[in-house]
Amino acid sequence: MAGKDRSMVAGYALTHFLVDFACAFLIFRAFSGSEDLYISFLIYNFCAFALQMPLGLLADKVNKNALCAALGCALVALSFGVAPIPIAAAAIAGVGNGLFHIGGGIDVLNASHGKAGALGVFVSPGAFGVFLGKLLGKQGGLPEAHVILVLLASAASILVIRFKNGRGFTSDNAPVTFGRAGAPAALISAASLFLVVCLRSYAGMTLNFSWKGEGYWGWALIIAVVFGKTAGGFLADRLGAVATSVLSLTLSAVLFMLPDIPAAGVAALFLFNMTMPVTLWAMVQLLPGAKGFSFGLLTFGLFIGFIPVYLGCPPVLGLGAGYAIAAAGSLVLLTVGLRLVRSHKNSAERLSAGGRGDS
Repeated sequence: MAGKDRSMVAGYALTHFLVDFACAFLIFRAFSGSEDLYISFLIYNFCAFALQMPLGLLADKVNKNALCAALGCALVALSFGVAPIPIAAAAIAGVGNGLFHIGGGIDVLNASHGKAGALGVFVSPGAFGVFLGKLLGKQGGLPEAHVILVLLASAASILVIRFKNGRGFTSDNAPVTFGRAGAPAALISAASLFLVVCLRSYAGMTLNFSWKGEGYWGWALIIAVVFGKTAGGFLADRLGAVATSVLSLTLSAVLFMLPDIPAAGVAALFLFNMTMPVTLWAMVQLLPGAKGFSFGLLTFGLFIGFIPVYLGCPPVLGLGAGYAIAAAGSLVLLTVGLRLVRSHKNSAERLSAGGRGDS
């Protein structure tokens, strides 16, 4: 990856932290005492995650990723101005969050040239942003104006940096196509990858170690999530997606069987999150002509995993064996998905080569 691309990925990763921080800060600062908190939280998550699928397809077609990402930052800033109307603020912040993720995500995917490392760098800071935004939002010490100014500065920086590249705001998106996405191997693979994200989302939202609030272990857990996602992308580039998934999820399943040992729990969460960029990378291999849609399809899985928790359904996973089973189930689904991705990609390449030969 060229130095310019590395700088771009780093900039988007930092802005990812800021956007997720601002959204969490808004929710826990402005909505906490509102009677509309329950419905506002649902609206925010729907707009931020479920809507990324149509927004992603639109961004694929418009082909102006930096504008999309900058508009997302601006909308999150705007949401603070309508905070007295929580439902409206939640919708605006959610759409803004989704637009940033889609715009920045497609640019990173375009710059990654088929590698997963850059994806891990881009997606990983979001979890820390949510954690810190929730913490400071509850404390109430940080002025909202500071958050708004940083968001607007981020939006301006994205546009200035993109424009200085000398090509205006037009991006490098491939012509939108779903190729042979309807082929049986592609459909089964996409379903497997989607279910992995649903399961990971649900597991992450219900995971609650008994020692989580003791000392610095809460910080250790969020650091494990962040660096697990980062490490997973780079390890997949070095060892391969299947080998990385088998190694990380097998070890994670073993360590989840030791929930009363803090170090084991932190390590299990680190390993469990390593496959996050691998899953996204694999979906993009299926739909290289619809990167934004691929991104949005998997974030819809995050929303599905959130619903049972939002509705207050009793947890179906218990610490220890329950989360070990979740890791093992993720491994089965991901391995099936990855092997079918390889099969589908090889089939598509053979058909393409045959078509060129006939011409």
